[in-house]
Amino acid sequence: MRPFLAAAALAVSLLATPVLAADKLTVLLEWFVNPDHAPLVVAKEKGIFASHGLDVELVPPADPSAPPRLLAAGQADVALHYQPSLMLDHAAGLPLVRFGTLIETPLNTVAVLANGPIKTLADLKGKRIGYSVAGVEEAVLSAMLGSAGLALSDVELVNVNFALTASLSAGNVDATIGSYRNFEATQMRLEKHEGRFFFPEENGVPPYDELIYVTRRDLATDPRLPRFLDAVEEATLFLTNHPDEALQLFLKAYPDLDDTLNRTAFADTLPRFAKRPGALDTAGMNRFAGFLKDKGLIPAVPPIADYAVELKR
Repeated sequence: MRPFLAAAALAVSLLATPVLAADKLTVLLEWFVNPDHAPLVVAKEKGIFASHGLDVELVPPADPSAPPRLLAAGQADVALHYQPSLMLDHAAGLPLVRFGTLIETPLNTVAVLANGPIKTLADLKGKRIGYSVAGVEEAVLSAMLGSAGLALSDVELVNVNFALTASLSAGNVDATIGSYRNFEATQMRLEKHEGRFFFPEENGVPPYDELIYVTRRDLATDPRLPRFLDAVEEATLFLTNHPDEALQLFLKAYPDLDDTLNRTAFADTLPRFAKRPGALDTAGMNRFAGFLKDKGLIPAVPPIADYAVELKR
C-alpha cells in the first residue's frame, strides 16, 4: 500500500509543478514569407524551436528596408539581413552583428531575356539596366561589367523599384540586376518570358552569404541565440534529408504559397541553406569587405569581430 501511496503522491506533485514557459524570441524577416525561410518555418511547425525552449515569432516587414533599424532600436531580437548590406550598416554606425547564416550562396543575378540580343555581359554596352536598390547592386554590377571589359558609364541605370521581372518582360529595360535565381528565374519561365542569367560569383564578384542572422551587439551573448541556431541547424538537416515532408510542413503553415512557383523555389533553394548556420567564414567575409572598400562603399575593412561573431554552443 505504501509504494502505491508514494507513487500517487509523486504523480500529484508532478501535476502541480508548473511547466516552464518557453523563452520568446522575435525574428524580423527581410521580406514576405517565402521558401528562403523554410528552415525557420519548419523549425516552428515541427516543434523544433519548442524543443529547444523557444517560442519564436516570425514577423514579415511592412517595409523591407526597416528590419535592421527596428532591430537596432530594440523592436526585435533577431533579423534576417543581407551580408553586403550589413557591411554598409556597420559603416553607418548601426550596432548590429552577424551570428549565423541562412543562405550561404549569392542568389542575385543579372537577368536578360533568353530570346533577346544579349548573349554575354559584353552585349550590355549601351543598354538599359533596371535595378531596385542603389549602392551594393551598383558595385556588383560594376564588377560584373568590368569582367567583360565594360564600366557603369557604358550602360544606363534605371530605377524600376521592385518591378524587376515586369520591367524586363515588358521591354522597359534590357536587363535587370537583383532578380533571384531561385525565384524570378522560375517566375519568368512560368510567365512565358524565359530568362538568361549571369551570376556575380562567376563574373568578378567574391562569393558572399545572401541571407544572414543578425542581432544587436548587446544581445550577442544572449543564451537564447545558441539554442536558436541549434534549432535552425536541426531543421535545415531535416529539410535536406526529408524534403517532401518539409515541403508539406511549409505549405501547411502557408497554404497560399502552394503553387508551382513556390514549390519549385522550395526545391531550388534547398542546396543553398547553410548546413552549419553558426559557422563563421572569416576569410570570405574579409574578402567581400575588401571588395566593398575597393568599390568605395565602406571607408575601410573593419576587424571582423566588430560586425560578426561565432557563438559558443
